[in-house]
Amino acid sequence: MLNKEIRNHFPILNQEINGHPLVYLDSAATSQKPVQVIEALEHYYRFDNANVHRGVHTLGNRATDGYEGAREKVRKFINAKSTEEIIFMRGTTTALNTVAQSYGRANVSEGDEIIITHMEHHSNIIPWQQLAKEKGAVLKYIDLEEDGTLSIDKVRETITDRTKIVSIMYVSNVLGTMNPIEEITKIAHQHGAVMCVDAAQAAPHLKIDIQKLDCDFLAFSGHKMCGPTGIGVLYGKKDLLNAMEPVEFGGEMIDFVGLYESTWKELPWKFEGGTPIIAGAIGLGAAIDFLEEIGMDAIEQHEHELAGYAMEKMSEVDGLAIYGPTDPGKRAGLVTFNLNDVHPHDLATVLDMNGIAVRAGHHCAQPLMKWLECSATARASFYLYNTTEDVDRLVEGLRTAKEYFTDVY
Repeated sequence: MLNKEIRNHFPILNQEINGHPLVYLDSAATSQKPVQVIEALEHYYRFDNANVHRGVHTLGNRATDGYEGAREKVRKFINAKSTEEIIFMRGTTTALNTVAQSYGRANVSEGDEIIITHMEHHSNIIPWQQLAKEKGAVLKYIDLEEDGTLSIDKVRETITDRTKIVSIMYVSNVLGTMNPIEEITKIAHQHGAVMCVDAAQAAPHLKIDIQKLDCDFLAFSGHKMCGPTGIGVLYGKKDLLNAMEPVEFGGEMIDFVGLYESTWKELPWKFEGGTPIIAGAIGLGAAIDFLEEIGMDAIEQHEHELAGYAMEKMSEVDGLAIYGPTDPGKRAGLVTFNLNDVHPHDLATVLDMNGIAVRAGHHCAQPLMKWLECSATARASFYLYNTTEDVDRLVEGLRTAKEYFTDVY
C-alpha cells in the first residue's frame, strides 16, 4: 500500500460532508487534484499568461515553453517516439471522435467492419455508430464472457479481413476489466485493421508503453489522472496522423491561407485549431510529474490491493451483488455493485449523507447495463489517495443503508 501521507497533497479531502469526514470514491468519474497541479495552474495565470507560438515577447515564450514542455512529458509518460504523435485535445471523447471523423471517414467504406465490445463507454460507441451509418459499414460487437472479460478466441472469431477499425477500452469504467490490448492489437494488425484504444481509465492507474502495445491510436483525459478538466491527449502513429485531415479549421493549425485554398501546419499542430488548451496542458504536465514521482507501478499495485480488500469486505454485506471479474488481479481499482432492490441513486444518497461519495447510474454504458440485466448500478472507484479505512467506511455505510431501506420497505 502507498503511504497514507499522499492524502496530504489533496486539500479537498480535508473537509466534512454532512458532518462526516469526506470519503471520495468517485475517481473513475474525475480524480481530485494535488497541490502541485493547483499551483502550476495558478503560476501560469499569475505570471505567464499569454498565447503560444506566435508571440516574440517574454510571456509568450514562457507560455510556449510550458505548453510544449507538457507535450514532451506526455510523450515520455506513454513512451511515444515523437512529440509529433501527441495531440492535445479537450478529452478522450474529442480524441475518439477525431479518429472516427478523420481516419474513419477516409478509410471505411460500405461493407467494411468496425469492431467494439459491449463494455464500451458511450464515447467509444456513438462515434462508430455514426460512422457506420454514414458509410454503410457493419458495426460488430465482441461478446463478453460471463465475468465481463474478453476471450481472445472470441476476438479472433469476430475480427476478419473486412475489419478496418478495432476500438476497445483498455480498462472498463464499470466492470474494472483490464483488457488484453497488446494481444488484440496483434490480431487486428494480422487482418490489416488499425487499433484504437480508449485509455481514459488506464492512463491514471497503470504504466502505458505505446511501443509495447503497438496500437495505432490511444486517447485519454487529464482530469482522471490528477490533471485539470478540459485537457486530453490523442496519440497516433506519425504516418497515420500525417495522412489524416484535420476536423477543426481556423487559427493555429494553418500554414498558408488564400482566398480559395489553404494548407496546414505540420504535426502535431494541424490538429490543434484555435487557441490551444494552454493552462490545461501545463496542469497535465504537473500531474504527470506528480504521478511519476510516486511511480505508476506502485499506484497500480496499491489499487489492486485496495480493490481486493474492498471486494472481500463488501462481499460480507448480505444482498450485495458485485459485477465484473472476481480476481482482483484482473481488474482495476473499482467495484460496481447493487444492494438488493434498492435503486443505486437512493443508495448513493444515503451514502452521501454519511460523507461517502460514490457514482450511481448507467455510467455512460447503457449497452453494458442491458448486458448486466439492470438499469443502473452504484460504483466505488479508488485512487492513490484512498485507504483501507475508506473501504471500511463504505462497508459501514452500506450496512447503514441496508438497515434504513429495510425499515422503509
